[in-house]
Amino acid sequence: MINRPEQQYLQLCQRIVDEGEWVHNQRTGINCLTVINADLDYDVGNNEFPLITTRKSFYKAAIAELLGYLRGYSSAADFRAIGCNTWNANANENQAWLNNPHRRGEDDMGRVYGVQGRAWQKPDGSTLDQLRKVINNLSKSIDDRGEIVTFYNPGEFELGCLRPCMHTHTFSLLGDRLYLTSYQRSCDVPLGLNFNQIQCFVLLALVAQITGHKPGKAYHKIVNAHIYENQLELMRDVQLTRQPFAAPSLHINPDIRSLEDIESWVSKDDFKVDGYQSHPAIKYPFAV
Repeated sequence: MINRPEQQYLQLCQRIVDEGEWVHNQRTGINCLTVINADLDYDVGNNEFPLITTRKSFYKAAIAELLGYLRGYSSAADFRAIGCNTWNANANENQAWLNNPHRRGEDDMGRVYGVQGRAWQKPDGSTLDQLRKVINNLSKSIDDRGEIVTFYNPGEFELGCLRPCMHTHTFSLLGDRLYLTSYQRSCDVPLGLNFNQIQCFVLLALVAQITGHKPGKAYHKIVNAHIYENQLELMRDVQLTRQPFAAPSLHINPDIRSLEDIESWVSKDDFKVDGYQSHPAIKYPFAV
């Protein structure tokens, strides 16, 4: 059986290996093999869950991170408490952030990602909850062509530990079917992309469920897709030599019915995957 979600992932990886150009990344100090522009899509309506099978992938941490964004978390400790460790390094080991006078101590991430989505600072000192506006509109079957949640706030980059990578999510209604287009400025393909794929899929599935719509497709647009130099050998000589297994399916607790549910009691354990078979894990290095 052809695993369509993973085939497009592997095609992007092979494209970077074959066509990529070397770029020196100033933030990490590591060279990246890079291509510009990649378009992926995930058939959420047919439940083709894009969980990578050519290496073992830990989907629950990706879902936990998404839940933290939707709740507006700004502390790595809060993410750890719900089963996600991805913010520990950027909060506590990023030297530029450690030297930043706006950092408020251990585990502080600053005004990144979900903080912008749930509490965008307005000129009058009040905040705008972008996500709640979108949920409220979609629940009433309203699409004003601006059902957008963006984490990208150039005026506050210095107030956070990292500029957002996947930064903007646009929801679109066609009849009773909901679609998502997600934009990503920068993508660590071997290590980070499967997290991003999972989050695009789950975000659409979850918002469709709580607003009463059928999910359609999630479209994922990446500007700069890269493989770090210290990841290249593992990608080229190990992962790209493996044949994918069949795509698994995702099941979300049907009791999740509102944004308030997501904010209060929902956990990574409310998401189950069926039919997941994978090759062994690959320990790709992480660039801080």
